Amino acid sequence: MFLIVAKYLIPKGYRGMTVFPFVLMKYDFDKANQTFINHEKIHLRQQIELLILPFFIWYVFEFLVRFVQYKDKDLAYRNISFEREAYSNETDLNYLKNRSFFGFLKYLTLKQ
Repeated sequence: MFLIVAKYLIPKGYRGMTVFPFVLMKYDFDKANQTFINHEKIHLRQQIELLILPFFIWYVFEFLVRFVQYKDKDLAYRNISFEREAYSNETDLNYLKNRSFFGFLKYLTLKQ
């Protein structure tokens, strides 16, 4: 994992983005933010499990499905299974040690 501060590559309204093996972040102080780093490490694991490119295809497809469902881009983003898993477990710094393979699948069900 390589931590890179890339303020202008991060979309407005977001603090970071993971593209294996890089974690791009808007702010230098997030390098010391364990919750932020853990969230991004969860995305790294998801990307490795899906062999990187299929992760991004699935991510965009699921975002589009969620956008049709919720008609709100922020709500659609928050309900992508990958994001639901990462947000739900970002404060558990031992999560990746105990996480099952394809752990994001249990977050795939529709959230109401």
